[in-house]
Parts: sequence; structure tokens; C-alpha cells
Amino acid sequence: MHIKSETAERHTLAVIVDNEPGILARIAGLFTARGYNIESLTVSEITADKAVSRITIVTSASKPMLEQIVAQLDRLVPVHTVRDLTAEGPHVERELALVKVRGTGDHRIEALRLADVYRARVVDATTSSFVFEVTGGIEKIDKFVELMGEVGLIEVARTGIVAIARGKDAA
Repeated sequence: MHIKSETAERHTLAVIVDNEPGILARIAGLFTARGYNIESLTVSEITADKAVSRITIVTSASKPMLEQIVAQLDRLVPVHTVRDLTAEGPHVERELALVKVRGTGDHRIEALRLADVYRARVVDATTSSFVFEVTGGIEKIDKFVELMGEVGLIEVARTGIVAIARGKDAA
């Protein structure tokens, strides 16, 4: 008898919550306690009174695991809504990265040329280094960081994914 194994797929979840102390720890704890990995996690207040926050979580899970994650998140008291943006269809995902690169001579010229190709902005510069700001999809950020590794990468700081569904409806 052959048992079909479920493959893990990457999903982006948008979770709208009351902005209260401990909610992020509770959500992270829910993932940890069940052995689920969080690949990316971003949080931001989304109302003028700062009472509500949006948490964007990127995780990889099989369909049954993902259904369980969503159901458990939905049961948490301060959670208003949980949406699986990936399952719902077209959505926009972006990330921001700050990339520090050592740069002198030809390496400096090449770093600036690559930054131009990837539409990265110089946000800090010294005579021996740059800090670039680059935004885009995960693949674009990964490739930019990889290429900067060849010309003098020093350090990378990434925000994690932010995502929003396409169309007229809100999360």
C-alpha cells in the first residue's frame, strides 16, 4: 500500500489582530509548539488609533497542516481575520533589504552598476563602502545579495515579506 505524502508549499498569511501586548508571542508560540516554521514575519499597526495590527506570516506547509494553522490562528481571541493570500489567488508581495557592500576601485564601479540594474538606491556612502536599499520580490532580493557577494558584500538586513491581495476587497 502506497501512502501519498503531502508536499509543503509556501503560503503567505495576512492576520489582522488587536494590537495588544503578547499577541505576537502567542502566534509565534502556536507555530513553535506544533513544529511549524515561520520563514518571514512582519508586523505593523494599520489603524490611526494604533488599536489594530496586520501580521504577515510566510510559512511552508502541506494543505492539511496549513488548514490546521489557519484554524488555530482563527481561534485566538484577539485575531479578527486570517487570510491565506496564496490560496486566494493573485496578491502582491514585496520585501525591503539594506545591503552593505565594500567598494573601492573596479569593485565600487561594479557595485554601482549592479545597483542601477536592480534599481537599488544608495542610502549611505563612504569612500570604502555603500549601503543600498533594494525592494522587490524575494527572488530579486536574493539575486541582488548573491551578486553583491561577488563584489564585496559585508552585511544584509531584510524586513521580511509584506503582502496584500489584489482587487477591491480588504483583508
